[in-house]
Amino acid sequence: MTVDVQVETTIARVPSEVAGYAGDPTNAPKWYANIRSVEWQTAPPVAEGSRMDFVAQFLGRRIAYTYEVVSLVPNERLVMHTTDGPFPMETSYTWESVEGGTRMTLRNRGNPSGFAHLTAPLMERAMRRATTKDLARLRSLLER
Repeated sequence: MTVDVQVETTIARVPSEVAGYAGDPTNAPKWYANIRSVEWQTAPPVAEGSRMDFVAQFLGRRIAYTYEVVSLVPNERLVMHTTDGPFPMETSYTWESVEGGTRMTLRNRGNPSGFAHLTAPLMERAMRRATTKDLARLRSLLER
């Protein structure tokens, strides 16, 4: 079963400000409730080929994984993927100028294996709740 979760929000800031903050993995622990740390394997800033080690806590489990940036269009789109661990995943952000600011879309999709495959429906619902809250936290931080 494929897990595919997409959420969006509008943030009262221009796309360059939203993308500059949300697209910098160093800021992820500040607005993602489940991400505990991010360490760069390559030198910042974000570029295609950048690699970062993430540690997260999700559904009571510690998860460590490495993301690689596979596509970057500054202030428009960022796509990262990981192939390690029980849940290979692609995460994408898009930023679009709209009346009142920037529409940010966050999408996570992947094909869980092993035990994660059995819990995919539960995982998808939990991911939707968590990412919806994460975008609300991001909006709150950026609109202060």
